[in-house]
Amino acid sequence: MTAIRRVTMTQPLQDLGEYISSALSQDVLAAEVLKGELIITARTAAIQKVMTFLRDDANCLFKQCMDVCGVDYPGREQRFEVVYNLLSLKHNQRIRVKVSTDEDTPVPTVTGVYSSAGWFEREVWDMFGVAFADHPDLRRILTDYGFEGHPLRKDFPLTGYVELRYDDEQKRVVYEPVKLTADFRSFDFLSPWEGMLPGDEKAEGKD
Repeated sequence: MTAIRRVTMTQPLQDLGEYISSALSQDVLAAEVLKGELIITARTAAIQKVMTFLRDDANCLFKQCMDVCGVDYPGREQRFEVVYNLLSLKHNQRIRVKVSTDEDTPVPTVTGVYSSAGWFEREVWDMFGVAFADHPDLRRILTDYGFEGHPLRKDFPLTGYVELRYDDEQKRVVYEPVKLTADFRSFDFLSPWEGMLPGDEKAEGKD
């Protein structure tokens, strides 16, 4: 019964995926249902056309863009995926749309289709460095103006490139290159069951 119920629940998503693939045969590269979610992979250059169709078509009506996020696969030639999560209140359905790009090729903005995508695309730019062509205000949104790099890239160092601090002499905030100093690090590499624990020296003093 469980298997039958699962097939019944995913069948509408499979039908919708086939419908979208048929209607946008030149622009949709793949449509699949994974873990109960419909995922559409689109041509990057056609993302505006695909999103407009998903918003306006009577069988879709995905009127709300809930999120735009990035994924980094450093081993791929097109290392970045931009993922759009859409919601249709009319049909009580969700859909995920994905496009791929590299470090140098911008993705067309969908702010003209979904105004809410404006801040989401800025976040993807800030965190991953994926540019969005014709975005009305593409600038950092989570990091500050002096930040270097894009912190959610897999090759971004955990310490970052610069550190921010308040300089009391200059009476202002300054940026400095990160310097990892080992002078204050102390590693004894002893097991806590073998080495002396804090407080043991007091116990020895009582003897």
